[in-house]
Amino acid sequence: MPAGGPENQMTTGEQEVVDKIHALLGSQRLAVLSTQRDGQPYSSLMAFAFTADLKNIVIATSKSTRKHQNILQESRVSLLVDNRSNGDDDFSAATALTVLGKAQRIEEAERPAYEKLYLGRHPSLESFLASPSTALLRVRVSQYLLVSRFQSVMEYHIQGEVDPLSY
Repeated sequence: MPAGGPENQMTTGEQEVVDKIHALLGSQRLAVLSTQRDGQPYSSLMAFAFTADLKNIVIATSKSTRKHQNILQESRVSLLVDNRSNGDDDFSAATALTVLGKAQRIEEAERPAYEKLYLGRHPSLESFLASPSTALLRVRVSQYLLVSRFQSVMEYHIQGEVDPLSY
């Protein structure tokens, strides 16, 4: 989140979007990760964690998976987090969040902090995360798109990050 002097203060509308993003991410433990290779999209259900400043989403995957190979070839990814219940109310009540960013390996020096964050949400995945065949990755978020009532769209851009759709 922006910090510092008055030029970095959030407006009431921005704070509302950030609060809604935090609430949705905090209420869900799984996301759909979308990767691509050679123009072919690929989606995977993933456990995730997120940093309080919303700048990073943390995921873990086996290094032998298609999604990991896709990320090595093309780091731009998206995640979808939603609160649907698969009922008729979803058409008026469900909220979906699209996260755009770049996936990257977490450096060894940073790994303990990201492991703690990830295991705080997913303690049952401790042995999976400890395996040498598991990659711990972070998505450096550039933008969030929050959609509710299938029509209301709110955007939140992470300061200093480039929109992945612009390159």
